[in-house]
Amino acid sequence: MRTEFEASTGATWPLNIGQVYTTLSRLERDGLVASGDQDDQGRVVYSITEAGRTEMERWFSTPVAQSDRPRDELVIKLAMAVAAGAEVRPVIQAQRAATMRTLQRLTRTKRASTDGPAQTLVLESMIFQAEAEQRWLDHCEAVLAASPQTQEKQA
Repeated sequence: MRTEFEASTGATWPLNIGQVYTTLSRLERDGLVASGDQDDQGRVVYSITEAGRTEMERWFSTPVAQSDRPRDELVIKLAMAVAAGAEVRPVIQAQRAATMRTLQRLTRTKRASTDGPAQTLVLESMIFQAEAEQRWLDHCEAVLAASPQTQEKQA
């Protein structure tokens, strides 16, 4: 399971195997999966139930709300730096450099990928997010440069 998950996500999201077993137990308790026999390596094989398939289809068809996504630490960090009167430009520059390194790594990984469309979709999503972050950082610099409060501080 770990191998398949990591292949489909380009190994970009580490899988906590302990959490997997906790989740499988919960899914079995709720009737969404059923445990079966053990495989040759002694691991229990699970299968999705009809109720599980229905729940999965419901999950696939439900859009993810913006409010369901975790807080963005970078947004909070920049907002707090501005509110505290800190020098924000170095924060932006450091993030831009880190994001560029991430973008380059993801692009290399995508070029080398042979694991199929699932991995490509994950990698492209991460690439698009990194590109959007770069554009947003450019925007932050422009807004701060035009801000009277920032101009007063630099004077």
